[in-house]
Amino acid sequence: MSSDETSSEIETDYEVGQDNIQILGLDIHNPVFAISALLIIAFVLLTLMFQEGAEAFFGWLRPWLTTQFHWVFVIGANIFVIFCLYLIVSPYGKLRIGGEDATPDYSYTGWFAMLFAAGMGIGLMFFGVSEPISHFSSSFADNAGTAESWAPLGGAAGDAEAARRLGMAATIFHWGLHPWAIYAVVALSLAFFSYSCGLPLTIRSSFYPILGERVWGWPGHIIDVLAVFATLFGLATSLGFGAEQALAGLNYLFGVPINDPIKVGLIIGITAVALLSVVAGLDAGVKRLSELNMALATLLLLFIILVGPTMAILTGFFGNLAAYLRELPALSNFIGRSDQNFYTGWTTFYWAWWMSWSPFVGMFIARVSRGRTVREFLTCVLLIPSLVCVLWMTAFGGTAITQIVRDGFMEVTNADLPVKMFIMFGELPLAQVTSFIGIVLVIVFFVTSSDSGSLVIDTITAGGKVDAPMPQRVFWATFEGLVAIALLLGGGLASLQAAAIATGFPFAFVLLAMCVCLQMGLNNELAAYKARQAAAS
Repeated sequence: MSSDETSSEIETDYEVGQDNIQILGLDIHNPVFAISALLIIAFVLLTLMFQEGAEAFFGWLRPWLTTQFHWVFVIGANIFVIFCLYLIVSPYGKLRIGGEDATPDYSYTGWFAMLFAAGMGIGLMFFGVSEPISHFSSSFADNAGTAESWAPLGGAAGDAEAARRLGMAATIFHWGLHPWAIYAVVALSLAFFSYSCGLPLTIRSSFYPILGERVWGWPGHIIDVLAVFATLFGLATSLGFGAEQALAGLNYLFGVPINDPIKVGLIIGITAVALLSVVAGLDAGVKRLSELNMALATLLLLFIILVGPTMAILTGFFGNLAAYLRELPALSNFIGRSDQNFYTGWTTFYWAWWMSWSPFVGMFIARVSRGRTVREFLTCVLLIPSLVCVLWMTAFGGTAITQIVRDGFMEVTNADLPVKMFIMFGELPLAQVTSFIGIVLVIVFFVTSSDSGSLVIDTITAGGKVDAPMPQRVFWATFEGLVAIALLLGGGLASLQAAAIATGFPFAFVLLAMCVCLQMGLNNELAAYKARQAAAS
């Protein structure tokens, strides 16, 4: 392998694509592509053929995993946050991904747009209003603190202001440091071992320090297959949320009926648009759509701040951030929790969802992050998006809570989760316009997630090749839509959430091992860096 752009290559005889098979115009890794494709095709067929059985199975799977193994997700997520903060302030922070002379491929604007659209997108639209309202309502309710309550940390029965602070702190907890730390661990590992060590851009490469050359054999195959499953089902969950919310918005604005055939048609239509973006490629497709979404999201956010309760939002940003930091130790605790419904139903699901998303988001961020220092990378990937999420949740959720507390507007509380955002828009000026922009944002986030996900899965199943034939990306983009359809028909959002948790669970252990490998790799890189500095002086 060439050392022109790497700082300390790992010596290996492995060549990218050496195990690939060229057949029917495809360039696929053997056996990762075949195993992944066959298992996913079988899953789609069986779920569609036995919808009632699938619904019953997924209905059992989610509560079983979240009640029996909640500690795995919570301990893991806490470790990832501590690990990333440690790297930011450690001597490793000055190391540059790709070598000391590497330069970034994208401007800050393009980089932020792509990592934000890939990392949160649909979720912020779906949960921006619905989650703060849910936590506020359960915290304020008379039964807060009982076994039946869904209130975080026992709630604040009858105290509107305390319930607001607690609801926003719990929301930000799910969208702040923890999810971005999960993404950052994967992204930094992939970027470092690919650009600084000269290994293929695939999940297995991160495990070279502990597996050595065995990483190119069956241990590596298993890791990559797990990554494909986690990515596909994590994406399917997000696409399902997006389809539910887009349809809820179309029903709210235009009276489009909400039923399974319409949902399926919507997913097929948006997947078709995603295929066009896939064909256009990373720079022409994903980058432009991400920048469009960034502009629309910024416009919508500014509109909410300006026409909503402006002072409440601006002061709430700092108040909510302080509440988040104050409640962070209690929310991160996994021992002796009395708020089991919130803890297992919200937090454990989120951590599993983020972990299942992490191969997709991590690899995508890695692909566009060459030339950044470790400190710059982690600061931008961990801290800045967390602050943006605080502002977003404060503006959207805070506006909805204000409508309840100040104006007595209860409709947003009683509405279904997918339509809460549009109900909140309805109490503001230009409701039709903002609702339409909201639908467009959901759809474009849907497209960028599907597009980015197909690029990532294709890279994994092509043995690390980033320029694999177009039909392979089309195949994966198509099956992302089919998995979302199968899960929606086989139990709706509950099945989507169960699938995300099921694939996130084994990947939690993969991520913990990845931290160990990254630490070992950075140790070697720092030693080499110091040796070069000493030689130069």
